[in-house]
Amino acid sequence: MLFEVWAPHARERVTLELDGSRHDLDRDSERDGWWTGVVAAGDGDHYGFALDGGPVLPDPRARRLPSGPDGLASVVDHSAYEWRHEVPKLRLRGGVLYELHIGTFTPEGTLDAAAARLGELAGLGITHVELMPLCPFPGVRGWGYDGVAPWAVHEPYGGPEALKRFVDTAHGLGMGVVLDVVHNHLGPSGNHLPSFGPYFTETHHTPWGAAVNLDAPGSDEVRAYFLGSALAWLRDYRIDGLRLDAVHALADTRAYTFLEELSAAVDELAVEQGRRHFLIAESDLGDPRTTTPRTHGGLGVHAQWNDDFHHALHTALTGESQGYYADFARAPMAALAKTLTRVFFHDGTYSAFRGRRHGRPVDRERTPAHRFLGYAQTHDQIGNRALGDRLSASLSPGLLACAAVLVLTGPSVPMLFMGEEWGAGTPWQYFTDHTDPELAEAVRRGRRREFAAHGWDEEEVPDPQDPATRDRSVLDRTERERDPHKRLLAWHRELIALRRTLPDLTDPDLAGVRVAFDEDARWLVFRRGVLRVAVNLGAEAARIPIGSRGSDRVLAAWGPVAAPTADGVLRLPGESAVLLTDG
Repeated sequence: MLFEVWAPHARERVTLELDGSRHDLDRDSERDGWWTGVVAAGDGDHYGFALDGGPVLPDPRARRLPSGPDGLASVVDHSAYEWRHEVPKLRLRGGVLYELHIGTFTPEGTLDAAAARLGELAGLGITHVELMPLCPFPGVRGWGYDGVAPWAVHEPYGGPEALKRFVDTAHGLGMGVVLDVVHNHLGPSGNHLPSFGPYFTETHHTPWGAAVNLDAPGSDEVRAYFLGSALAWLRDYRIDGLRLDAVHALADTRAYTFLEELSAAVDELAVEQGRRHFLIAESDLGDPRTTTPRTHGGLGVHAQWNDDFHHALHTALTGESQGYYADFARAPMAALAKTLTRVFFHDGTYSAFRGRRHGRPVDRERTPAHRFLGYAQTHDQIGNRALGDRLSASLSPGLLACAAVLVLTGPSVPMLFMGEEWGAGTPWQYFTDHTDPELAEAVRRGRRREFAAHGWDEEEVPDPQDPATRDRSVLDRTERERDPHKRLLAWHRELIALRRTLPDLTDPDLAGVRVAFDEDARWLVFRRGVLRVAVNLGAEAARIPIGSRGSDRVLAAWGPVAAPTADGVLRLPGESAVLLTDG
């Protein structure tokens, strides 16, 4: 078996330790900084590398870390797994995504336990399961964004074989799998990459410290490292797409950016495999070039999360105005209308939160709606609140139903956060399991200090290190059997079924979306083809002039709603929604 490692920091030698035996590797004469050697080994054998007689470290490209980030790597023979199901060829257009955290989706917190529940999601009508990060991190519990080994699977979740079983099960049910990957930083503990080479650079600084080296000396190999990791998920695990965490934090000044290089490589792999791979970016830039094809001067990412839609919807539903919600809260119905038709709220407009202009317009004539994801809740928007409270903690079932309508019938590709479909009453809180006591205490104090500055009593903020914080965040499926959860679940199922059967709900034409609203009365109606969607976020019944020709009929409604009267007026009860057709 060929063992190789990029270790330009090694001055004289690199030694492979393989199940107790030691073997000196040779310098690669054709690749600077690379060391290689052929040694007999098989699936499951443990190994690591020692540089210049130093401690044995895990392989930066370890496919498995059975003892965690500080232990030896394990050889993985990917060809040994026998796939049972063909890969469904699913498009993002027409999709319904479901963001899922393996550690809290079930009490067991494993990939196998989650796989056993995938039938529920297939029955709901979900097309793609979006997994939060799976890369190893110290400890057992965590969100996954502190991963330190981007080629491996967190062992407490079940390791590589469990991920293959999960993906195989999803494909057998006709669903795709999207994996959240983090290229902008690695976790603060268990990260051994700096011992091997210039994986990080002081040229740029990020909220996590020195930036990942995408443009300084040595960056060719660093880029290849992360590109190889991304392609490995798609190739070795048959993952369908990748969600790219916070691409605005990728410090990269090169003319050919890392994102362009990644999107080109993913497109090439898709052609090679005859599959439909895609990338979904999380970006705070408000820049349509992120999802513009490379042939038109863009970065070629296939879609992106649209936080502007979330923020507008959140302020319209809750009335909150703190932090970045302030820009949207001045006229939330107008903000919601703008994000339904023009995608970005900040499209060159002034952002008081940032103290400057932000964003640029989306070309609605050339940009399909499925370039963007719309959602009412995500792990970030729930978990980064002091108590991890979901919308269900403060909104009525009627308003939750309105949120579902706006997400599931809107022009963007809809995404739900796990449990949202039944208005889960469990919180989703920030939890960690740092094994370094000093780091654990720093995180605990920092979290409490952050929210104390916003008026919270420090004792009210959950301790991230307390196992009970994770336990409180586990879904309680018994809720689904009683109202209002049972009714909300049926409502989501009905809306998803309509999205699947009504072509107008997956029409990519952004320019064809028409919206009207009343800021004071808190109602909004938008049209897509022959369909009209109306929501009343106010407590009182509303009279909504929709210009009906008298042929409208109700397709779905939250509560009893009659078709518009002959004068074209829809009478919509408070905190309710309706989907109409005049076709």
